[in-house]
Amino acid sequence: MKAGLIAAGLGERLRQAGIDVPKPLVRVAGVPLIDRVLAAVAAVGISEVACILNEEADAVDAHCRRTVRNLTLHIIRRTTPSSMESLFTLAPHLQGGRFLLLTVDAVFGPAVLPTLLAAAACHPDADGVLGLHDFVDDEKPLRLAVDTTQRVTRLGPDAGDSPLITAGMYVFDPRVFQEVEAARAAKLTALRQFLGRLLAAGYHLYGVRVPKTVDVDRPEDIRVAEAFVRSGFTK
Repeated sequence: MKAGLIAAGLGERLRQAGIDVPKPLVRVAGVPLIDRVLAAVAAVGISEVACILNEEADAVDAHCRRTVRNLTLHIIRRTTPSSMESLFTLAPHLQGGRFLLLTVDAVFGPAVLPTLLAAAACHPDADGVLGLHDFVDDEKPLRLAVDTTQRVTRLGPDAGDSPLITAGMYVFDPRVFQEVEAARAAKLTALRQFLGRLLAAGYHLYGVRVPKTVDVDRPEDIRVAEAFVRSGFTK
């Protein structure tokens, strides 16, 4: 299995607060975000990662080329308007079988990826398996509802009564890329909209519970994430 890593965001809310370090290099408990994610990927036996960085990310590019040793890392440099387009940019590098997709701003413990991958293996018919949890500390969480088989039945506003939200990690089959042109023609502008299109088009999406993750989007999220790490990923 390969992995895709979306690290192309500009980290605008962090910049506005005076944090001028590129978001992937923001440290949580002394470790850059991108190092945390890549270490977690390597720990589950994945050896090849395609990572998209924006065109301003010279420092991140240099950091990765200097420090990454136990992974084959393909760095793609492109500034994209959304995480959806970042995923589409990674598509040529994520063919040949299921792949793991992550975002660089998720801080999580060592049990999360093994839990997701084991659950994904239980759904061989899945086009996508989404990690879900119920820790809501986000301005615009993406809520999902699942049935008793873990099949996603509703997402977004239609799932407003669900306690479950996406955790920022997914297992996809490359079949989902068959919808790229249709998604662009429909002028979709976000990964969550693409997920909605997949669901509406009849793709098999499953949602599985994983341990808590913390997204680092705002300065206050850094403090929350550091407390989470210090607790041993339990609080």
